[in-house]
Amino acid sequence: MMSNKTRSVLYIGVTNGLLKRVAQHLAGEVPGFTQQYHCTHLVYFEQYRNVRDAIAREKQLRLEPRKEERVDCKMNPYWKDLAADMLEEVG
Repeated sequence: MMSNKTRSVLYIGVTNGLLKRVAQHLAGEVPGFTQQYHCTHLVYFEQYRNVRDAIAREKQLRLEPRKEERVDCKMNPYWKDLAADMLEEVG
């Protein structure tokens, strides 16, 4: 899940390369919703071995009525940008 600087927008998507996809969002290389709303902060992610399971979970999360309920507050209660640390470790 990606959000913008003010955490007022939430994007939910599936990818098979999380860090690469986050870097693309940061660079503004992904046209559409995330580019339009400046979704550059990774606030939540889950890992799945099976793409069908990941897509099913994505659909489930999209049905949640409130975005606060979509993000596991135990993992990231303040919606910190998780990608900053991850990209720093790789980079």
